[in-house]
Amino acid sequence: MKGWYRKVEEKEVNSETCTHDCSTCSANCASKAKKPAYEPANALSDVKKIIAVVSGKGGVGKSLVTSMLAVNTQRKNYNTAILDADITGPSIPKIFATKGEVQGSEYGMYPLATKTGIRIMSVNLLLDDETKPVVWRGPVIAGTVKQFWTDVCWGEVDYMYVDMPPGTGDVPLTVFQSLPIDGIIIVTSPQDLVSMIVEKAVTMAKLMNIPILGIVENYSYFECPDCGKKHQIYGESHVDAVAEKHGLKVLAKLPIDPKLAALCDRGMLELMENNYLDEAFREIAKATGNDD
Repeated sequence: MKGWYRKVEEKEVNSETCTHDCSTCSANCASKAKKPAYEPANALSDVKKIIAVVSGKGGVGKSLVTSMLAVNTQRKNYNTAILDADITGPSIPKIFATKGEVQGSEYGMYPLATKTGIRIMSVNLLLDDETKPVVWRGPVIAGTVKQFWTDVCWGEVDYMYVDMPPGTGDVPLTVFQSLPIDGIIIVTSPQDLVSMIVEKAVTMAKLMNIPILGIVENYSYFECPDCGKKHQIYGESHVDAVAEKHGLKVLAKLPIDPKLAALCDRGMLELMENNYLDEAFREIAKATGNDD
């Protein structure tokens, strides 16, 4: 299955000037005339709910949040999957120590499963050497993500989490336009520039008419194992004020937890014992009609 992706053409619309809101656009471009509702899922896929996990910048723990949500969801007996859309920085297979040859048939490719049954598709599963960099141009990367939706036989999935690349570029735009996203979760960190970063993600979500389920702040504090005192190593949190400004919910404030880091390094996150994201999943379930 190596080298399976096909080349895609660049869009005619200039991404720097287009607002991607066709309802208010007077331009008579080909993209507006031919824009489909969404890309069709693979014929052997039945994905009920899709949650995208986004961040305005890299290094805030977006993949960790995605993975923890998937573990939490699978434990609640929902069929769970992760579509790794971070093509140039894929880390999902490493977090779960998922390796193996991706199999395929005339119907498409089949995702690999973690030890507890979470289905995963990532570009790192398709490379001969997982340490090789993915040096592709934007249209090819965006096309690859699209094919992870159209060409992968996901089977029956209750919740699919999409681990997005940071920022608001080609890939997030492709995901929002191609997949029927039910909501997004924004991951951030306690820094002064968080307001600007979150605002960019919020603005893009509103342009694409996608519900924002809430914000998760990572690296919020470190709890001393000896005295139990919480230390804000990365500075005072601003997430509550930012959330209030945009009318959003703060779903969790994740601590710096060495145990989590160790589990990720060993590919054993499914053994995590914390409940940091229980409230986040309750909000997801509520928003998707599964809060009973």
